[in-house]
Amino acid sequence: MTWQQQLTERVSKLKTKTLVSMFRERVKASGSKRAARGRKKGVWSELTWNQLDTRVRDLAHGLMELGIKPGDRVAVFGPTRLEWALADLAIVTAGGITVPIYASNTVDECVFILENSGAVAAFCDNDEGEKGAKGRLTRILAASVQVPACRTVIAFDDETVGATLAKGMSAVETAGRAYGAAHQGELDARGDAISPFDPACFIYTSGTTGNPKGVVLAHHTFVYEAEALAEMGIMKASDTMLLFLPLAHVFGKAAAATWVGQGFDMAFCDNVDKILEYAAEAKPTVLPAVPRIFEKVYAGVIQKALSAPGIKGKLAAWALGEFDKYAAARMAGKDYSSLGLTLAKKLVFTKISATLKERLGGNIQVCVSGSAPLARKIAYFFEFNDLLILEAYGLTENCAGTTANRPHKNKIGTVGAAFPGTELKIAEDGEILIRGPHLMKGYWQNEAATQEVLGEDGWFKTGDIGELDSDGYVRITDRKKDLIKTSGGKYIAPQNLENALKAGTPLLSQVLIHGDRRKYVSAIFTLNEEAARKLLTDKGLSAPSMDAVARHAEVRGALQKVVDELNKTLPSYETIKKFEVLATDFSIESGELTPSLKIKRKVITQRYMTVLDSMYDEKLD
Repeated sequence: MTWQQQLTERVSKLKTKTLVSMFRERVKASGSKRAARGRKKGVWSELTWNQLDTRVRDLAHGLMELGIKPGDRVAVFGPTRLEWALADLAIVTAGGITVPIYASNTVDECVFILENSGAVAAFCDNDEGEKGAKGRLTRILAASVQVPACRTVIAFDDETVGATLAKGMSAVETAGRAYGAAHQGELDARGDAISPFDPACFIYTSGTTGNPKGVVLAHHTFVYEAEALAEMGIMKASDTMLLFLPLAHVFGKAAAATWVGQGFDMAFCDNVDKILEYAAEAKPTVLPAVPRIFEKVYAGVIQKALSAPGIKGKLAAWALGEFDKYAAARMAGKDYSSLGLTLAKKLVFTKISATLKERLGGNIQVCVSGSAPLARKIAYFFEFNDLLILEAYGLTENCAGTTANRPHKNKIGTVGAAFPGTELKIAEDGEILIRGPHLMKGYWQNEAATQEVLGEDGWFKTGDIGELDSDGYVRITDRKKDLIKTSGGKYIAPQNLENALKAGTPLLSQVLIHGDRRKYVSAIFTLNEEAARKLLTDKGLSAPSMDAVARHAEVRGALQKVVDELNKTLPSYETIKKFEVLATDFSIESGELTPSLKIKRKVITQRYMTVLDSMYDEKLD
């Protein structure tokens, strides 16, 4: 049996076959139940599944009235909002293909995606500029001028349209109601005609160099993700999920598909800086997130405990020292218990555990971490405080989820076992290969790039190096392309060192490990400003600026101790010989982080090459 025949057989076994049929079934099953919540100007609004269905149908009819045909591409440009999900569902219900655009994208980046995808229309949120950037409505209108095929722009917020050529979403819905009344049955006929193998979405990878590639994901890939997650019991219909992940990122899109498939309550968060504020109000039971979020929560809780005055702060420092012994033993594959740890748990960690859960809303039951490796020490910290983080793994090309830890069997340090129906194997060079019903159709209009990673036998080359244990759980060592090779010929996995350093101190915000073709390993650090200034304040010191903080001997001394402690555990060729501290943090807006908060190695390396060179006697050829 060929791979295509196998795929057809696997897809035939799905309970529903397309996003449209899955949404229809959800409305039938959960009609009066609350489906979603969104917050605008501090006020929450909500929709039941029936109400969501009504709006989706009105908006889909409105798109049809605007001339959107089956197979047409429609872009969505904005942060994670209820309206984003509404637009997405309306696009596919009308037979179209959603083309997400990251909220941080520039005009030129929007132009490329609109042009490359052939988008004929675009949604966006409003025209509120962020961190010096022009508003998204201004950006998408400027981009559409350069891409004449994109003839319509629809704004989520009608009041922002003003004198522009954009249309308001509610106006499109109103027109859609009239269109639907005059063309009864046409929308349902479009939905019935969709094949599971038809594209539902083009997701453009946020590559660090060159133009992004459009990953074509069919309807069945999202349905498979939703059904597999239900089978694994990671989420359930009674849950409330807080979703802040960009819906332009496959992790966020897969979470949204799972929402439709399982019918839990979804609270949308449109600002990553306000996750804790939204969590306090929405009180989620499930939080899908990237490691950066857990790092920040961890650092915040540690900082709060250590900053307590007098005996409380000293007791917290002692208790955290006991935890460090526990975590070190666990990472070495050993069990650890002591009277000190038992006392620390009773006297300090019960309060830390309560603080941790309260910061995430008070009702949190499970967190799912993906997109990048999670430091094991942080995972052990959450587990020790009775909060479960299930680390998972996948790529855009396989619709996010490929492996995941299970609630009943969580192996920290791994990304779990394969989803039901997914096959894994390790190539001779250690690369992880994947085959399953969630694989992309290919890269849009880029057959050469498709053939490089996806063979006719259905095996996808992930570009990640890893291994399988006896239970089929996957341990990833690093990205194949990110491995550092020193001038001495030794290979080093930078993410392992970066995660260990960030887990070692709340002082660090970001870390870049460097050493490719160099004599030894060096690092660039950025600081957690609050923790760094607190360090100085506690010693009766101060600094007038972050530049001064970054250069301060006390700060550098504290960081050197963290480096020294890590170096004790490393082979000599992997030890960090020098580091420099930057006065400013990496950010999405500066182009140094991806929208999923991963560092862009090539961008940072090129931008700070002078800093990196200063740590070596020689320059690169």
